[in-house]
Amino acid sequence: MNRRYFLKSTAAIAALPSFAALPALAQDSLAAQARDAYIYTYPMVKNYLTMYQYALEPGGNQYKGPLNTLVSIARVYTPEDTAIITPNSDTPYSFIVFDLRVEPVVVTMPSIENDRYYSLQLIDLYTNNVDYPGTRVDGNNGGDFLITGPGWKGKVPKGIKRVIEMPTALAIGIIRTQLFSPGDLDRVKQIQAGYKAATLSAYTQTLAPATPPTIDWMPISDELMVSNYWSLAAFLLPFAPPYPGDEGERENLARLGVRDGTAWPAADLAPDAATAMRDTVIATEKEIRGEAGRLTDSSKLFGTPEFMKGRYMVRAAAAQGGIYGNSVQEALYVIYGVDEAKTPLDGKAGKYTLTFTTETLPPVDAFWSLTMYDRPKQLLVNNPIDRYLINSSMLGGLKKNDRGEIVLHIQHESPGAELEANWLPAPAETFYVVMRLYLPKPEALDGSWVAPQVRASR
Repeated sequence: MNRRYFLKSTAAIAALPSFAALPALAQDSLAAQARDAYIYTYPMVKNYLTMYQYALEPGGNQYKGPLNTLVSIARVYTPEDTAIITPNSDTPYSFIVFDLRVEPVVVTMPSIENDRYYSLQLIDLYTNNVDYPGTRVDGNNGGDFLITGPGWKGKVPKGIKRVIEMPTALAIGIIRTQLFSPGDLDRVKQIQAGYKAATLSAYTQTLAPATPPTIDWMPISDELMVSNYWSLAAFLLPFAPPYPGDEGERENLARLGVRDGTAWPAADLAPDAATAMRDTVIATEKEIRGEAGRLTDSSKLFGTPEFMKGRYMVRAAAAQGGIYGNSVQEALYVIYGVDEAKTPLDGKAGKYTLTFTTETLPPVDAFWSLTMYDRPKQLLVNNPIDRYLINSSMLGGLKKNDRGEIVLHIQHESPGAELEANWLPAPAETFYVVMRLYLPKPEALDGSWVAPQVRASR
């Protein structure tokens, strides 16, 4: 990317009037501006929650490894994995949290067989999908990819396949490696062993640049996202230069006393304004959660910085409902939250079916899957057969009815031994199901293919 970012000087931002300096400011105006500020910054804070748990909280139950270190998980996700909501469970993950303040990081992807999908999803602090080294963009021959921070102008060493500029100094990379079956796990482990990450100086075996200033990384948890939200937002702003067009949002933040890396509440922010802003956190998070529940067209939820430009509420709702979702060219999501009659899915009150014919099987160049999540926590669901999904690799083991259809049974109790091969266990509460189409074919993207609907069993 050859994008330049323009950030007002600290002095200019500080010169903006705070709410304490605005006489007779209407309370509803304050609430409206705080709401806008929360929606704009929410994806960053939500993203940092995962980054902190994965790379900045040694000893935490979700910790993977230090910054700029690539760590692979040689298994699929289970209900015990709680740091990422709505995770998939058919591609073992590898992770890296980037700190690109001082120098780039080189990520190596190995060459793999042509019929296996893999990708490195590069996500900036705003939760935009910046690039995708891997099958769709680069093929399966692997290579060394230079991941830089914003505005880096150094010398690119020989052997680099592509240079990818991240728009933010903090970023996250997620590698997905297709698993064909439980017996395929050893091959996936071999592939994961080929994923490498090294700072540019380590890669070139040259003198490392001066170490960056020490940062006292601010603790974060679900609770602190409520009680300490505005301090967290202010802490993260210096790592995320504003995109062109974001200037008004940054000025609004400054008026609210949320300024790059400074303590909040600012000294010039009236106490009643600070109290109102704290109240806005709870109300606006509820609004975002409601919006996330209404979003069903995944093609509009995730994408590049250009695609997401100015779509702050969509970006926030997508981060709340399914952070790190793929761009539609990489994976198309069909979200089932209601049945054919528009009634919310509930494993306690109902039983459901999803029927595939030859014509309605998901059209993909990689693979498809159907994964179960409980509605309250948005996580995978414990069940007696440890089955969290049904995917295209399982087609040979699924039973067909006398019409040649594959009828999946989506319910809490087993449908019986004869039908259990087609059973996707549901919780005894409200739930939703996500169908993922990896590398969707044109007919999936242009609307020619219509996904079958979930039906309540009679």
